[in-house]
Amino acid sequence: MDQPGLDEREHARALAGLRRINRLSRTVDALWGKIGRLLPDPSGEPLRVLDLACGGGDNAIALARRAHREGRSMVVEGCDMSAVAVACAQSSAARGDISARFFIHDVLRDPLPGVYDVVTCSLFLHHLDEGNAATLFRHMAAAARRLVLVDDLVRSRAGYLLAWFGCRLLSRSPVVHYDGPVSVAAAFRPAEAADLAARAGLRDVSITRHWPQRFLLAGSPR
Repeated sequence: MDQPGLDEREHARALAGLRRINRLSRTVDALWGKIGRLLPDPSGEPLRVLDLACGGGDNAIALARRAHREGRSMVVEGCDMSAVAVACAQSSAARGDISARFFIHDVLRDPLPGVYDVVTCSLFLHHLDEGNAATLFRHMAAAARRLVLVDDLVRSRAGYLLAWFGCRLLSRSPVVHYDGPVSVAAAFRPAEAADLAARAGLRDVSITRHWPQRFLLAGSPR
């Protein structure tokens, strides 16, 4: 899905397939379990949340929708290096009348252009080698005042099989069919990700597992 020159229509089709996968995986429930504890009461200063490599904006939009539904004060933004992904995210937010801002940014090349309470990232870590993963963690830690959250795939045989069958069941996109199993094979093991995060400057790093063959890494900036 990150392949340069990917046809825009095929890219949008792949993002739609990923949206269904994210919904079934209940990624937002895992993120909300950590973020919800930090939310102020409605009269307090809004919690500022940024979702990196946001793709079609699924998680950012779902977080904003849930905060609104529960009457909690949250400002949500998302960024991605792909102009196609950002356009899809903006369109989805507008259709759902969701207040969320999206912008183009390459987090591996440049530090983030702002400071947030929480910085999140989902299904991006497995695309990176150790050097780029360390850069990602450093930039997230520098931009987060309170919490860094990284949700990703567990590298395992069960995860590979789930990705192979699930991607074909939930999407017609050949990009998704290819990307899912290959992503699992390339993913970090949770302990490896935790070690990289700690070496990159995060403290109190913890790992929790959730359905289906995912892990959520949480850490605090120094």
